[in-house]
Amino acid sequence: MTGHLVDIHPCELNFIFEVKKQSSCSVHLTNLSDQYVAFKVKTTSPKKYCVRPNVGIIKPNSTCDFIVTMQAQKSAPDDMQCKDKFLIQDTIVPYGTTEEEITSGMFAKDGHKYIEERKLQVFLTSPAHSPMFLPVNGILKQEPSNDTSIPKEKLQSRVEHLPPPQTLVKNVEDAKIIPSTEKLILPNVVENVKSVPAKNAKLKPGKDEDFKPDKYEESRQVQDVEETKLKFSNDIEELKSKIIALDSKLIEAQDTITMLKEEKKSTIHENEILKLELVMSRRKIGARKVQVGFPPLFVCMVALISLVVGCLLRA
Repeated sequence: MTGHLVDIHPCELNFIFEVKKQSSCSVHLTNLSDQYVAFKVKTTSPKKYCVRPNVGIIKPNSTCDFIVTMQAQKSAPDDMQCKDKFLIQDTIVPYGTTEEEITSGMFAKDGHKYIEERKLQVFLTSPAHSPMFLPVNGILKQEPSNDTSIPKEKLQSRVEHLPPPQTLVKNVEDAKIIPSTEKLILPNVVENVKSVPAKNAKLKPGKDEDFKPDKYEESRQVQDVEETKLKFSNDIEELKSKIIALDSKLIEAQDTITMLKEEKKSTIHENEILKLELVMSRRKIGARKVQVGFPPLFVCMVALISLVVGCLLRA
């Protein structure tokens, strides 16, 4: 394809940096084609920025805006230089596609579809009320000028030769006051100093894998809550499973105790039966002992009769 599917304005992200304060920047997208175009925003620092929305659909010859919010930072970077970058991907999608139908596979480079990618550099600028522009000895000085506006080409050529910010503050002291009806030039110049990259600085395009999809701050919070709920639910399920296992073991122990009690009862009953049988057997053995043999009187009588009979036989 020739040309661009989407026009991006601005081509760079300029944030007014203040310590412990958020800063936002709006980006305007215009669909230059007669097709439905899906876009996706990625960044090298997803935890530092919040993009709303980071995906979307642009109808033919329509526009769409997304807002990039830089989270509050604890300290300013060295020389107000920022290495963060944003990547905007856009591709043609079927007619009638909605934002809910957008998937990561739509932006995968498989060689069969056209994926347009453009990178946006991040620049930081100081606010007008920062210490760099506070009055010196109670008097704010600026160099006089009859023209309140400076051509862009002259400003850029002038920025390339401006000294570092430390020496720039000294030059502010030597400036003079201009009438209040005229606009201050120096703050604009200094802000552009921060927004225009150095002469020898070259932007190195990062690899696609260096960019990670940004997430909404709310979605991250919701995700954390869902992860916490999932963790709690997993813990609860694990506790439930442990309780069920303990209940099963308790039931088994109760069954074992009941079985042992029954066995004990049966053993006692058997012991009682054995005792009765032993008593009965002893009684039977005693009766037998009494019936065995003859009484002594009977023996004496038999012996006496035998002697008498013997005597008679001899006679």
